[in-house]
This record gives sequence, C-alpha cells and structure tokens, in this order.
Amino acid sequence: MTPGIQELMRQVERVRDGFRRAVLAGEPDAAVALCAEAVTLIDLPVGTGAAGRDDLRRHLAEVALHLPGDLAFARLSRTVDRFRVVDEERVTFTHDRELPWLLPGIDPTGRRAEVLAVSVTTVRQGRLLAVRTLWDLTTLLAGLGLPGDTVRPPPVPLAGEGPRGWW
Repeated sequence: MTPGIQELMRQVERVRDGFRRAVLAGEPDAAVALCAEAVTLIDLPVGTGAAGRDDLRRHLAEVALHLPGDLAFARLSRTVDRFRVVDEERVTFTHDRELPWLLPGIDPTGRRAEVLAVSVTTVRQGRLLAVRTLWDLTTLLAGLGLPGDTVRPPPVPLAGEGPRGWW
C-alpha cells in the first residue's frame, strides 16, 4: 500500500470521526460542514434518517435533543479503505428519554441498554457522503423489556422516495 493510499485512509477516518464528535457534541452545523451536498444518513431497521444537507441538519438537531446523557460507544472492530469506514460497536445507554431516531414512539423505560451496531460511512473527495447504521433492534428491545414487535420498521418502497433510494 502506498503512502498516498494510507493518507487517504487516514483522511476518511478523520472525516468520519469528526462527524461523530460533532453529532455527539450537539453541533449539527459542524457535522453538516463535513458532508457532501448529497449526503444521506439512515438508521436501520427503523428507517429514520435524512437525505441532503438541509434535511440532515434538521435531523441531527432533533437527534441532539434526544441523546442519552450516558451514551457510550466501545469499538469492537474497524475496517477502513480509501472510501469507507466500517465500525462494529457496542453501544450502551440508559433509556431515560425518548429516542425517536432509534425507537420511534417508545416511551422511556429507565432501563440500561446494551446493543451492537454496525455503521458504514462513505467519504468522497474529503466529504462525508453516507452513513448507514444497522442496529440490533431485537436485542435492544429485549434488553429494555419490550416485546419484539414494539417497533415496526416501515415498509421499504421499491422505487421513488424513501430509504431505499438512500442506499
């Protein structure tokens, strides 16, 4: 691997990690400043997210209002290439507030949650282009003492608007 490719991989990681830091700091403008115009973000399987910088700014502002105070991430693995970062993480938090981006329509249970999440972040020309996060919803619901059918992911359209067009 050439030094140029290694530097490109480090840049991809810096963009992804800078985006995450801005989101967790409740700074949607700083997060969006790292993004391409056609950025997309989606949390699966619930299908929440955003497409485009303006929509993403609104979405991240809403997410910032609903981040658990003790939200923590423990990386289990990371794979990086010239365009992507794939992280597998253990996410822990107390479900002490509504989480419309992760558990839409579910009231806080007050219980401690531990869940695995895999995210794929794509970066092009130094700008974040896409983030796809797949949450282990079944384990999350079970850990919160909720039935498996508490959250029903929306149907994915085969064409047109909606999450399917985001990936």
